[in-house]
Amino acid sequence: MSTIFGNRLRTFREKLQIPQRKLASVLEIDTATYCKIEKGDRRAKREQVVTLAELLQTDAKELLRLWSADKVYDLIADEDEAAQILNVVAENITHYKRQKSKI
Repeated sequence: MSTIFGNRLRTFREKLQIPQRKLASVLEIDTATYCKIEKGDRRAKREQVVTLAELLQTDAKELLRLWSADKVYDLIADEDEAAQILNVVAENITHYKRQKSKI
C-alpha cells in the first residue's frame, strides 16, 4: 500500500505534537490500528479522514485528495503504463465534467 496519506498524517501530527493514542481514541480505534494507517498498512475510512483533518487543523479536501491518491496508486502502481493510465482517466474526468456542466 502507498503511504502518501500516512506520511502527511504523521507530519501534521508530529508538528502539533499529538500522540498517536489521542488520535486513535478520537477515531474510536486502537493505537495499533492508527499506527497501521500512518504506515500505509491499513486504509482510513473516508469519515475518519474528515475527522483527522479537523483534529490536525488542516484542509479536509487536501487530506481526502491524498487518501484518494493512495487508493489510485495501489490500483495502478504495478502497471507498466501507470502514467498513461492516469492521463486517460484525467482526460475522461475533464470530458465528463464538461458534459455535466452543459446539462
